[in-house]
Amino acid sequence: MEAPHSSPAVDSTGTPVPGTGTPGTGPSVPGTGTSVPGTGTSVPGTGTSVPDTGTSVPDTGTAVTVTLTVESPEQMQDLGRRLARVLAPGDLVMLTGELGAGKTTLTRGLGEGLGVRGAVTSPTFVIARVHPSLVQGPALVHVDAYRLGGGLDEMEDLDLDVSLPESVVVVEWGDGKVEELSEDRLRVLIDRATGDTDDERREVTLMGIGPRWAGLRDELA
Repeated sequence: MEAPHSSPAVDSTGTPVPGTGTPGTGPSVPGTGTSVPGTGTSVPGTGTSVPDTGTSVPDTGTAVTVTLTVESPEQMQDLGRRLARVLAPGDLVMLTGELGAGKTTLTRGLGEGLGVRGAVTSPTFVIARVHPSLVQGPALVHVDAYRLGGGLDEMEDLDLDVSLPESVVVVEWGDGKVEELSEDRLRVLIDRATGDTDDERREVTLMGIGPRWAGLRDELA
């Protein structure tokens, strides 16, 4: 037997009120955002239904993602030199990777590309090192945030003899700790083979957060 139909409600002028009739009998009403039960989520004001795929919404703050394969420490250092060409004062670069993945090697290339003074080494025992520019460019501030709780106050407590907005700040182990230093930042994820292996291949993912990095792919080409 056919299911009974319910009539839509009407307002004082006799005009049907959208969304009060029998559900599931037709497409959404353009201009109302009324969804069709069981088909997905309606887009307000368009009448268009978006299928429910169960996929999470991507981070809209990510301007661009570039993935590269690096075959050796020499190539990792060269990548740092290439990346240095696109860096500017005030940039925040966050490095993430297991011990021995190549974070400091990449930073060494950055230092060479920026033309700073002093050898770039792991800052583990001093937390932070400042490398002044030798070419009238930005200083390089190299930070190991492994033991930092995070935040701008702790960075300032390091008594760095440099103005952070006038420097390139590179932070190892910075995820969840130093994001508030800048809304625009570059995350560098270095993945390596784990276990007892001599494989030097790395997959490096550059994730530009914010409009500052919208042209990263072209700038690295």
